[in-house]
Amino acid sequence: MASNTENFGFLDNYTHASSLKNPTCGDNIKIYLLIKNDKIVKFKYEGNNCIYCQASASLLSKITKNKPIKKIKDFIKKAENFFNDKNALTDDYWNIFKKIMNKKNVVRKDCLLLPLKTLLKALNN
Repeated sequence: MASNTENFGFLDNYTHASSLKNPTCGDNIKIYLLIKNDKIVKFKYEGNNCIYCQASASLLSKITKNKPIKKIKDFIKKAENFFNDKNALTDDYWNIFKKIMNKKNVVRKDCLLLPLKTLLKALNN
């Protein structure tokens, strides 16, 4: 997942953007979005971060395209529960996140959630 860099890089003509830094480990990420008709049309990210953060950002950049913003926000708000509750996901298209957001990776929780928190911040701006 982390090696898929299809959506890595800067996006010209973005409508929304945000950046966050993990104070614990120093990971940072910037997210650029092009939103039309209340859906993400283009999603790019960049930053200096670990493989867990990269995997989460890569997956997030692929799966959120053409999804309604409301559904994306609902998904992000529930994300912290993925590490405790296998049934936290309600829509099948989010199930791919179970591969990385689970009890086995709870020590890397902040790294995995950083792209989601950054995306939520961009959507709320």
